[in-house]
Amino acid sequence: MRYFKKILFILSLIVSTHCFASYPGSSLAPMLKKTLPAVVNIRAQIKIVDINTLNKLQQEQAKSENGGEMPDKFISVASGVIVDAKQGYIITNAHVVIDAISVIVTLHDGRHYNAKLIGADKESDVALLQIKAKNLMALPLADTGNLEVGDIVAAIGNPFGLNESVSSGIVSALGRTTLGIESYENFIQTDASINPGNSGGALVNADGKLIGINTAILAPAKGNIGIGFAIPASMAKSVMQQLLQYGDVKRGALGVGAEDITPDLATALKVDPNSGAVVTQVIASSPAQTAGLQVGDIITSVNGNHIKSANDLVNAIAFLRVNSKANMNLLRDKKSISLTAQITDPQKQQQTELQLNPLLFGVTLKDFSILSPIHGDVKGVLVVSVEENSMAWHADLRQGDIINSANQQPVTGIADLKKAAIQSNNSMLLHILRGPGAIFLVIKNEGLNT
Repeated sequence: MRYFKKILFILSLIVSTHCFASYPGSSLAPMLKKTLPAVVNIRAQIKIVDINTLNKLQQEQAKSENGGEMPDKFISVASGVIVDAKQGYIITNAHVVIDAISVIVTLHDGRHYNAKLIGADKESDVALLQIKAKNLMALPLADTGNLEVGDIVAAIGNPFGLNESVSSGIVSALGRTTLGIESYENFIQTDASINPGNSGGALVNADGKLIGINTAILAPAKGNIGIGFAIPASMAKSVMQQLLQYGDVKRGALGVGAEDITPDLATALKVDPNSGAVVTQVIASSPAQTAGLQVGDIITSVNGNHIKSANDLVNAIAFLRVNSKANMNLLRDKKSISLTAQITDPQKQQQTELQLNPLLFGVTLKDFSILSPIHGDVKGVLVVSVEENSMAWHADLRQGDIINSANQQPVTGIADLKKAAIQSNNSMLLHILRGPGAIFLVIKNEGLNT
């Protein structure tokens, strides 16, 4: 028995020693010695053109520097990450440098340089700077597709202007969306402390590779509460490549509406939950329609990127350049098929729609019927929405209106209305049921600024 206990003790000692040795959190110092020189301090003098372009923290910072009043300009203090040592390219957040009069970059060793703004993309909040300097160190980019909740990470930056500050934690969530922070969101969430000034800094893994650009915090009290967000390095790289090649990010349009596959939808469609994004709408004359996409198709991948949700689809298309191709795998009636669509310029798509049917451009319609105690048995077309500045909007057509005649001919559905619009020259007379009353209105083709 004593011998058996000795064996157990030795085994437990081996296991505990192995666990300690394999836990990278025993010390991050060796990794940080290699990564800290690649994270820089950024001081940008911002000219305030529009207060709405500043986030809340920047607005508060600007006011605090000017006795509570909003100044004409202020100093934005943030961070950046060197991603190309030879060319001197630095990634940071767009909100840090947009409308900047000057940008000063301070390196790990204290050297200062004036930075050139290569380009900035407000919608993803990524910007690219360049400095002319020797002996720079860059961070290698990790494959964020292999990132998992629980991975150990470190946030490096200049919170509150405190240079080269490091905090550590774990990846606490992936694919955070609908936060209202950026137009295109796919955030890495971390409990590593991120504070004002960390914006544009590095989120690195235990190997010292860049996995994200620290961007935002959930902070009711203006400080860290354990929830920070970083833009995945893969997304930042995609934006950087477009900024380098074109100087901007010119996003294309596919022309579909899509939604997540909920458990109820999965049961109804007889597919697995989170198996893709189901197409709910295909816009006429769009790349999606040309490629052959249909309502009910389930898009499972775009250019090799797995699609689990509608937001994944939005992001996959959003970072494709105009005139590039989207190779899509999808499920249709439980069968796997592949389609290719050529992404188009949203403005050209809008112009096409306008030319096809100018009088109804910007109007969303739905076939409608109701037995009304006032109007009787009504069959017509319900106006779901009307875009401002459209011809229909200027004619006073509004959401909730019911169109029951066009050019004094009965309208019982969308097909009747579109036929009347095409046959009209430069104007169309509509009879509208609006609430308990009814009116006539005329949509005129007077041209639009689109």
